[in-house]
Amino acid sequence: MSENQANSSDWGLFGRPLFQDPKARALSRVGVVDVGSNSVRLVVFDGAARSPAYFFNEKVMCGLGEGIGETGRLNPSGRTRALSAIRRFQRLAEGMNTGPLTAVATAAVREAEDGQEFRDLVESETGLELHVIDGTEEARLSAQGVLLGWPGSYGLVCDIGGSSMELAEISDGVVGKRVSSSLGPQRLMSVKGGKKARKEIIRSTIQKLHEELGPQHNRLFLVGGSWRAIARIDMERRGYPLHVLHEYRMSRKAVTATAEYIAKNDEETIRAMAGISSSRMKLVPIASEVLKEVVREFRPHDIAISSYGIREGMLYEQMPQKLRDRDPLIEACRFAEAKDARLPGFGRTLYEFIEPLFKSASPERLMLIKAACLLHDVSWRAHPDYRAETCFNLATQANLGGIRHNERIFLGLALLYRYSNTRITTARFEPISELISEADQQVAETVGKAMRFGAMLWLQKDAQIGQMRLYPKKRILELTLSQDAIPLFGEVAEARFNSLAAALPATPNIVLGQ
Repeated sequence: MSENQANSSDWGLFGRPLFQDPKARALSRVGVVDVGSNSVRLVVFDGAARSPAYFFNEKVMCGLGEGIGETGRLNPSGRTRALSAIRRFQRLAEGMNTGPLTAVATAAVREAEDGQEFRDLVESETGLELHVIDGTEEARLSAQGVLLGWPGSYGLVCDIGGSSMELAEISDGVVGKRVSSSLGPQRLMSVKGGKKARKEIIRSTIQKLHEELGPQHNRLFLVGGSWRAIARIDMERRGYPLHVLHEYRMSRKAVTATAEYIAKNDEETIRAMAGISSSRMKLVPIASEVLKEVVREFRPHDIAISSYGIREGMLYEQMPQKLRDRDPLIEACRFAEAKDARLPGFGRTLYEFIEPLFKSASPERLMLIKAACLLHDVSWRAHPDYRAETCFNLATQANLGGIRHNERIFLGLALLYRYSNTRITTARFEPISELISEADQQVAETVGKAMRFGAMLWLQKDAQIGQMRLYPKKRILELTLSQDAIPLFGEVAEARFNSLAAALPATPNIVLGQ
C-alpha cells in the first residue's frame, strides 16, 4: 500500500487532502453535492480556511424521498429532477474550477430499494460516485458542521431531512453519542391512521431516542431546511427584525407557540408571509409536530438554528487541530481585509492603536473590536453616502460563524459609526439596534469613532502612528503622535479625535512629536 493510499482514510469523503498546510489561511474552491430526500444542492466553498464562505450555493427541490414510505422506492419524477440537477451542477463546477466534486446521499437513497440503481445511473451519466452515508455518520457530520460554526459548543444537535432525523451530542469540540430515526416529515406523511397515529409514532420514537441518549438539558442545535422554515415563521410571528437564521434563538415556549400557530393558520398565508417554497411548506406542519415533541421530551436550555450541517462537517473532518483552534470570525474578517481593503494589514495596526481604550473589556468584546478593525475598510467601494449602511449590512447579514445576533449588531453599529459621526435613526436601523442594550450601543459608538479617527492616521501597515491612553479616573484621553503621523493630524482628524473624547466621555489631551 502506498503512502498516499494509507493516508486517504484521513481525507474523508473528499478522497484528497484539503488542508495540506496547517498555516494556510485560504481554502481553494471545494464543491459538494448533497443529495437529500427533499432537495439536491451544490455548495462550493471558498475563502478563509477556518470559516469557508459559500462561493456558490444552489438548491433544487426534487422530492426524491416523496412516497418512499408507501412504495419503498425513490420518487420517479424526483429521480429525473435529481439527475438533471446533478448534470447541471457538474457542468457548473467545471466552469468554476472546483476540481472533482464530492457527492453524498442520505436517507432516501440509503433506504430505497432502487437506491443502488440510482447511484449507478448517476455514475454512468455524470461520472460522479454518490457516497451513501448511514444515519449515525450523518449525525456525526452534522454535529461537526455545528462545531465548525460554534467552536467549543456543547449540547444536542438535531438534523432533520425528509426521510430521517438524527441526534448527536457535542461537548468540548467532540461528537459523542448519536442516533438516527425515521422521523422525517416525508416519511411521516405516509403513516396510516391519520394525525393521531402519527403523533403517537412521533412521541414513542422520541421517547426511545431520549432513553438511548440520556438527559440532555443544554442547548439544542437545529440543522435542516424544515427547522429553518419553522424559524422563519417564528421570526415573522414575533416580529423579529434581524432576518438571519444562523444563531437565531428560540425558547421552548416559542417553539410550542409557533407549532400551534402553524397548526391553526392557513398554510398558504404562512408560506407567503415567511417566504417559504410550497414544496417545503408541505413538510412544515409535520416537522413542527416533531420539533414540539423533541423540545417537550428533551427540555433543552435554549434552541439555536444552525445553517451549518453535513457539508460543513465534511470540511471540519479534515481540519488539523491548529486550524480548528482559530477563531472563525477573526479568520473570515482577515480574509475579507486581505481581499477587499485598500491597505491590507492596517486593520491590525488600527486595533493595536485603539485597544488601550478598552482595557476593561471582556475577551469576547475585544474579539468583536478586532473584527471591526479588520473590516473597517472593506466597503470602501460603496458610494460615500451609503458606506455606513453598507458596513452595517455587511456585519448583520454576512455569512459569519462564531458570532451571536447581538454581537452582529454590535459589530454592525461599530462599523456604522466608522463612517458616520451621528446615529442613523430610521425605521430600518432602530428595530435592529434595539436588540442590544443602550450601554452596548454606546460602546459600539465609541469603537466606531475610535476607528473613524484612527483611519485618518493611515500609514504603512507596520508604521508607528503613536498611541492613545485613557485615564479613567481623571477622564483624560491622551494622544501621542509619532513624527511620521504629525502631518496627518489636520483639522478633520482633530475634530474626529474630539468627537471620540466626547463619546467616552473624556477631556482630550494631545502630545505631538514624541
